[in-house]
Parts: sequence; C-alpha cells; structure tokens
Amino acid sequence: MLERLVAYLDSVKARDPAPRSRWEVLLYPGVWAVGYHRLAHWLFEAELYFLARLVNHWSRWLTAIDIHPGAKIGKNFFIDHGFSVIGETAEIGDNVTIYQCVTLGGTNPTSGQGGKRHPTIEDEVIIGSGAQVIGPITVGRRARIGANAVVTDEVPEGATMIGLKARSTLVPAEQWLKEFIPYGTPCDDPCEPSRDCLEKLEAELKSLRAEVAALRAEREPVMRSGTDD
Repeated sequence: MLERLVAYLDSVKARDPAPRSRWEVLLYPGVWAVGYHRLAHWLFEAELYFLARLVNHWSRWLTAIDIHPGAKIGKNFFIDHGFSVIGETAEIGDNVTIYQCVTLGGTNPTSGQGGKRHPTIEDEVIIGSGAQVIGPITVGRRARIGANAVVTDEVPEGATMIGLKARSTLVPAEQWLKEFIPYGTPCDDPCEPSRDCLEKLEAELKSLRAEVAALRAEREPVMRSGTDD
C-alpha cells in the first residue's frame, strides 16, 4: 500500500514542476479527491449508495472537485488544481492528467434510462484547463485536449483536439510527441502558424493595403485648375 502511494506521488511530481517534495504533493486537492473517490467507489460497488454519496459530498466540500462514486478511475490519475466534475459512467485509464475546470459530462438520454452517458478516457490522455468532454465518447490513448475545447465526438488515438466545437489538428500518428506535454497542447506546429501561413497572410495584407490606398485616392477632391474660392 505504501509503495503504491509513493509511486503515485512520484508520478504526480513528474508531471508538475512546482512541488519540491512528496510532502507538498500530499497537500494537493486533486490527490485528496482521488483518495476519497477510491473509498466512495468501493462503497458504491458494495451498493452502499448513501455512504458513497456522503463521502463524495465531503470530498467535494473539501477539495472543490466532484467525482461521482460510480466513475471508474485507473492508476496515477492526476487532477491539477481542481474545480473539475466527473460523471457517474465516466471511465478513466492509467496515467491520465486533467487540469482545472474540466468537465467529463453526460448527455440526457431520450429513453429516460441512465446507461453509458459519460466519456471514456484511455491511458495517458492529457486534458487542458476548461475543456468540456461530453457524452459516451472515447478519447483515444495519448490524445490531447486543448484548453477550453468542447469535445462531443470520438477522438482518435494520439490526436490533438482544439477549439469549440473541437477539431483535430491532424497530427500524423507517427509524429506523436512521446513525452509528457503540460496543458495538453504542444507549443509548435500545428498549433502555431507555419512559415507558409505567415507569408500568405503578409501577401494578403499588402494587397488589402494597396486596395485601401486606391480607394482613398479616388475619393480625394480633385482641384479644378484655374479656379480660386
């Protein structure tokens, strides 16, 4: 048990440069929220629903993180900062990282029955702050969800999703960045403008400036020669 806890704290420390020791990591609300969830989920599976909810409500009050007792969470799950919501039928794999204000939300089934209505997050996914992942979709292994993205469709393995509604940046699978990337999005192409894109924008700007200058020239009053007012 102690070895598992130490391994978990080390996994968090490896993804966050802020803490200088494991003791600091123990103060993280995300760490406490996951710990309370383990207990709440055990009670939930034992069909002690009221007690599971009681633990859940206490954890939410203490950490500002709401994880439904029914959610299934794998190893080394790290919630950085907190203020996140994870629904009942959400499934989270191993080594998943999410940042603040993330929602793993559900849809309202027209049948009136619960069923699977929250997302499945596969191993090593990173979800940026403010992202909303909604519905019974699957976010593939090593995918990255950019900050404030709204994801309602299946996410392929290794894809990087940005925007509202989220779209893939179409990074080829063989070009994955294998190392951990904070905040879910790499800081180079395709998220930054390419050289060709910048050159095209500069050419369009030059053309627009020329058109504006020509229009201004046409509107200037023409001085009639040989007249004085």
